[in-house]
Amino acid sequence: MDLFNPQSRNLLPRDGEAIYFGALCSVAEADTLFTALMNEIKWQHDRVKLYGRDIVTRREVAWHGDAPFQYTYSHNTKTALPWTPALQRLKALVEAESGDSFNCCLLNLYHSGEEGMAWHADDEKELRPDGAIASVSLGEVRRFVFRHKADKEKAEILLAHGSLLLMRGKTQTHWEHSLPVMKRATGARINLTFRTIAG
Repeated sequence: MDLFNPQSRNLLPRDGEAIYFGALCSVAEADTLFTALMNEIKWQHDRVKLYGRDIVTRREVAWHGDAPFQYTYSHNTKTALPWTPALQRLKALVEAESGDSFNCCLLNLYHSGEEGMAWHADDEKELRPDGAIASVSLGEVRRFVFRHKADKEKAEILLAHGSLLLMRGKTQTHWEHSLPVMKRATGARINLTFRTIAG
């Protein structure tokens, strides 16, 4: 299934919800927020364990939240830093648009389309079960692909600068997602996924 229409509501044919809202703010504000995050965030290269080997990723990451929550993925544990002004603004925009509330955010900085993310589901044990995950894209337009875990059916969309994609319900149980490499995409992209650590 090829879903590049930003007017689509649920991008998934079954077993979950992935709702694309399109623009969360004006292009001018998205530009301002992108620049602020590039400067405010203490970006660090991620360290993950793959097939028993420690790998340092080309992309950079950060983890922020209401409290110093710990979050573990790929055998790597992070402790949340406080919100920055730009993150607080984005959190308010996301919560107003989605109707959901969030207490933490994982940020990924992709320096160009040569950096991507392999298939995975955001189903770590610290997260609220079936909780909403709000994904905000700033910067370069990139493809985003879903793949059903059972029959490998796919759905995909182009994520625009300043856009919001909301995943909720059983999405993480039944679907994986990825950010494919796009070598023709030369600009940087910041992805923010607002989440909820279970209390």
